[in-house]
Parts: sequence; structure tokens; C-alpha cells
Amino acid sequence: MTGTPGVHRLALVGGGPRATYALERLSAGIDRLGPDRSLEIRVFERTGEFGSGEAHSPTQPRTSYLNRIGNQVSFAADESVKGAGPLRHPDQRPNLHQWCQRRFLRTGHPDLDLGPEDWPKRYVHGMALQDMFDGYVRELRAHPQVEVFLHHEEVVDVRPDGEGLTVHGADGVGFPCDQVLMVTGHTYHDPRRSARSRALTDFTQATGAAYVPYAYPLDKALTAEVSEAGRVVGIAGMGLTAIDEILFLTEGRGGCFEPDGQGGLRYRPGRAEPAQLLAFSETGLFTFARPDNHKEADPARLEHRAVFLTPTALDQMRTSVGTPGAGGGPGQLDFERDVLPLVVLEMAFVHYTTLFGGHVADFLGDRLAGVYREFLAGGPPHGERPEDPSRLLGPLEAAVNEVADVVDGVLHGRVTMATAEAGTSGWAVEPTVLRWIRVVFGTEREAITRAALCHNLAAPERVAASWVSPWRLDEQPHGNRFSWERTVAPLAGGPSWSPGEYREAVLDFMDRDHLWAVHGNLNNPHKAAADGVWRDLRRVISYAVDDGGLTPASHRVFLARYVRIHNRLANGAAAEVMSRIRALIRHGVLDVGTGPGAVVVTDGEAGRFRVDGPATGASRLVDTLADARIHPFNPQLDASPLFRNLLEHGTVRLWRNASGAGDMFEPGGLDLTERSHPVRADGSVEDRLTVLGPAAEGRRSFLLSALRPGSDHYVMRDTITWLQDFWRVLESAGAAERHRADDVRV
Repeated sequence: MTGTPGVHRLALVGGGPRATYALERLSAGIDRLGPDRSLEIRVFERTGEFGSGEAHSPTQPRTSYLNRIGNQVSFAADESVKGAGPLRHPDQRPNLHQWCQRRFLRTGHPDLDLGPEDWPKRYVHGMALQDMFDGYVRELRAHPQVEVFLHHEEVVDVRPDGEGLTVHGADGVGFPCDQVLMVTGHTYHDPRRSARSRALTDFTQATGAAYVPYAYPLDKALTAEVSEAGRVVGIAGMGLTAIDEILFLTEGRGGCFEPDGQGGLRYRPGRAEPAQLLAFSETGLFTFARPDNHKEADPARLEHRAVFLTPTALDQMRTSVGTPGAGGGPGQLDFERDVLPLVVLEMAFVHYTTLFGGHVADFLGDRLAGVYREFLAGGPPHGERPEDPSRLLGPLEAAVNEVADVVDGVLHGRVTMATAEAGTSGWAVEPTVLRWIRVVFGTEREAITRAALCHNLAAPERVAASWVSPWRLDEQPHGNRFSWERTVAPLAGGPSWSPGEYREAVLDFMDRDHLWAVHGNLNNPHKAAADGVWRDLRRVISYAVDDGGLTPASHRVFLARYVRIHNRLANGAAAEVMSRIRALIRHGVLDVGTGPGAVVVTDGEAGRFRVDGPATGASRLVDTLADARIHPFNPQLDASPLFRNLLEHGTVRLWRNASGAGDMFEPGGLDLTERSHPVRADGSVEDRLTVLGPAAEGRRSFLLSALRPGSDHYVMRDTITWLQDFWRVLESAGAAERHRADDVRV
């Protein structure tokens, strides 16, 4: 294909959030388009939901919430993004909270009346995305040399065609282009392409049972026919998708929540919800509540900075204990043996410096220095008890015991503050005591203790004898100890549960987790540890994992086990959303009694699915089985033929994590260069094509996220990298055309 001289053709395959971000950057810098060049932009979105895509559609049910507060969502580049190019005036790049406030002033709609730290409904995010997308399109169309075409069309193939590419729609029409940006977002699996899903579907055809293989769109997947009143719906999964399904089938069917008079909620059922919902998963627990984010006041200062889990530490271990990667690349690590102990150490450090305050940080760090250095060098701590992720914590726990001894002595009057200060080195006693009081009992109790210490009154313990922690923290200085095992499995090791006993244990944990979430990510040691490592240091974890950083076997384990742990610890729903889930369990419409390890079988005699819970002995029949798990990117299972076609004609290939010994793991994502261009089947690079988002999963991790302001967010950094290549190609083409024209004139 030879393009029309002077016209550069760009196609965006996918019209969701990443397309919105791409058009923002393109429109902000469109004056870079030279006077002798024209730009034709075509955006293809199979749903016609331009700006939001289907996953973020403003038509989705009002019962689904974002799991991020409004001022943590943005739509445009800002000063934190290096090399972003021209930035819009701050008034022209509102975050989601600001957008809601502007729209609320015009409409008065209560869903838009949000504070900066409120949790918006998901459909509101979709409204904002579409509004911002429309604005960027208008800006581009206002440029005399730019045309923008929006195609409500599914793209099924992109094929090389001479010097360019051709985008093929499902209707058979081809569109020639010079560059293609693929931002298809999350897709789902075709149940006919999976043996298990096919078997479940076949079972429903012979019985009265129903199987819902994918949750979204909720109103199209969970129709009244498969979830009507009287039916029992089994929900396979207890993460964010399950929460969406549960609220859609209860609150979305006419139920409502009202205050229970004790600080919680009570559910008042409607008339159209199913008879019962049964939620189950491998862990038997919902994702934990996201803590109130107190870091937003000053993210640069308040977000945790790595002390032990650093890129430098990981690089050192690649040399000391790593095994050769394919082609002589950097040493590959084993996540559980090499990385997880540092994750656990960092979490424990954040936990205790939150509990006792920053004055003890250097003291604790000094005590850890020896075992930390030995571990990085591959010394004894590396080989001893490799199955124990907490094996580096001995010196830390001993140091915490010393701190707790002193705090306990002061509070119980066994030692005066002056004597305690004189007898310690490396940390200050009084601010540590006051910090502990503040964390465990609150600011008012801290003030009372401060006054008692200031006026040399009787031991503060006498003042605090009747105090109760409002956040259900242990009320003794030696309490509130960090435990990795209890963190990831808070109900493990308990008694032999009955279904009812397990339900009560789940509710008790969720009540406590709610209090911890309200306490926040700077004051609650448990929430601070999870948030400070699994969110604030997510880039470091990605640095350990991505691009073959782990051995193939360990990479498989990481994706199967630790991505789920990340989601449970640090990617849950807001506390107010989890209050609804607690109310539904208490009401009885939501059953969690099958406990951990529950499995689904088909019961031919009953003509229904059966969920068996080995931990509780529960066995429940369900009329409808709804899968509540997000499908990982897998072209062979995808409902769309697009990536299968690209694989078949060799335009792309799957990425493989290979070791120097020849072991191999293929996680499903495409093989992409650092600039997100696909590697072809023959090993060459297709640099006319750029792929962003879930299709890169496998080689990279944690790719699902809305754009966040003020954080040099990876979603915008990927967009900037694409844009730099886009302008380079366009301007090179223009220069080449001018050179040819000069040759003709000569």
C-alpha cells in the first residue's frame, strides 16, 4: 500500500480509556503537525461506547463502584509525566472529583455530589471518560488538517499491506493506515473454546441449570431469566467482579440498605432478587476493604519509599543467587525464595514503624542490617528454611520486643520517662509512647497521655486503664505483632467450622477489617503494611517479575498465587461497599458458608450445580452458576478472533519466559519490545503496530488501572512512548516526501 501523499493515517483499535488518553496527548500537541501534512484518525470501538468502552460504560448498573477515590483518577497528562509534551491548563485537565463537581453544579444529580476522597460509582467514571473523549475529538476536528472518524465496528484483523497496514472490520471492509495503536482493553473468553466451560454449558442444555461464563455487561449476563426470584445463584469468586454481581442482584433488583443504628447497614430486600446468592472461592474470603487513603494530602512525602525491597537489592540477588536466563540475560530469581522474604520484611518494617512511629525506624533498620546483607549476598539466611517467607524477621522482632518493653514499662509505671530516655539509644522514648497511644487509642487519648507525662502525673496506665481501642487493636504494647500467615489467611488454622460458625467468623473478620480500613493507610499498622508495599512499591515488584525476571516455574506460581494475594490485600473495594456485603451476609440472602476450597460439580440427579465446601462440610445446590473472575488475556480462548488472526499470519507472537536451562513458560501475553511494538513470528519487529494494555500481560504485570494524576503513571508513560514514535514516523514520512519532491523538481 502506498498512502496518499501528505496524508498520514492512524487507526486506534479500541475506543476505551486508553484511547481517551491517547487522543488527549495527540490533541494537546497537534500543532506539531506541519503545514504540508494532514492526519486522518480512525477510532474503532465494537460497542460504540467511545471514550469508555464496554467495561466502563455509563449505561452500566448504578450499583457498581470504582475502587479508587475521585481525586485519584484523571484523564490527561500532568507535570509528573516526564517528556509528556505540551500540558493543558489545570482547568482543562480535571480529575474525576473535579469533573463530578462541575457536572453536579449543572445537573444536581446526587451521584455527582462527591468529595475528593469519596468513591464514585463506575458509571460516573464512564460518563466522564466519554465527555473527555468527545472534547479531545472536537479539538482534533477543529484543526484544519485533521479528520477524525469514529467506527462502531469490531476489528477482526490487522494485516501488513505494502508499506502500511490494513485494518479489517467484521463487515469485511478494510481501512488502509500507516500506523495502528491497539488498545482493546479487557476481553473475555469464548466458553466454547474452553473444555471446562464447554462441559458446564453442555450440562445446562440438558437440565434447568444456567451457566454465566462472564459477568459483563451485568445486565446482559445476569438476565432475569437466569437470576429471577426463587433461583439460587452461585457466584464463583469473591473479588471485585463478585461484589459487582452481588450488588447488582440485590440492590439492583430493588433491595436497599439503611442504617442499622450501630454504625453499620441493614439490608431491606426487594421483590426481584434471587432467593439466595452463594459466594465461594479458594480462600473463602472477600477481598479486604481498601483503607481510607490519608496519603493524598502529600503523596510524594507520604507514600512509602522502599527500605529493603529495592531495585538495587534485586539486582544484587540476580548476581548472587540468580540462575541464567535465556540468551545469557540477567539472573532469574525465584519469587518465593528470593523476593517474598523482602516483601514480608518490608511489610513488617512498615507495620512496626506505623505502630511505634518513625523515631524507631533507624533503630529497627540497624538491627536488620546484618541479616539483610547476608541475604542479598546469598549467605545463610538465603538457604535456611527457604519455605519460610518470614525467615528474616528474627532481629526485627527482637528489636520490637525491646521497644515494647520500654513502652510497657513507662505506661505501667515501672520506669520513669527520664530513666527510660537515659537507658535507650537510637530512638526517642516519649514520642514513641505517644505514637503508640495515638495508633491504638486515638488522638484524644494521646493528648491525655501527653498531659500526664508533661505534669509528671501518675503512670499513664492508670489513666488508660479503662481505654478500649476503637479499631480493635491489641491494647498492650507487646501486642499487634505482624504475621505474614495471618495477613494472607486470617481465618486459617481455626477450628473445624460448621457452615454457621464459618459465617460468623467471616463476619467477625470483616467487622474488624472495616475498622482497620476506616483507621486508614497511615495509622493502622496492618493496612499500612499492605498498602505501603503492595501498592506503593508495586513498581518494584514488577521490576522483580517483568521481562523474565523470575524463573519460568516461579513466574507461573507468581501469577497463580501472588497476583491474587495482591488483589486481596491491596486492590479491594471501599469500606462503604464492603459494609453492604456484610449487611447482605447478616441478612442471609448472601451465603458464604461453604468456606475455603469450595468446588463446583454437576449433579445430574438434581439437574443443578452443586458447590461442596470441604472445610465446613456444606453442600449447596445452585440453579445458576455465575463466573466472577476476570479472564486473563489468552488469544486462543478469546471471544474475538482479532489476536488469533494476528498470530496465524505471523504479525505477532506470544511471549515466552525461558531459562538458560531450556525451561519455558508461556503466560499468554504478546511478545512486545520495550516500546510496545510486537515481535513477529520471524523475530522481526512490526513497528507500525503498537499494543498497550492487557495484551501485554505476561511479560509485564499489574496493567489494569485507570490513569492516576501526580504519579508519573505507567499508563500515561506508555502513551507518551507511543506518541513519540508516532511523531517520529509521521515527520520522517513528511521529510521523505519533501526529499522526493525536491528530486522530481531537480
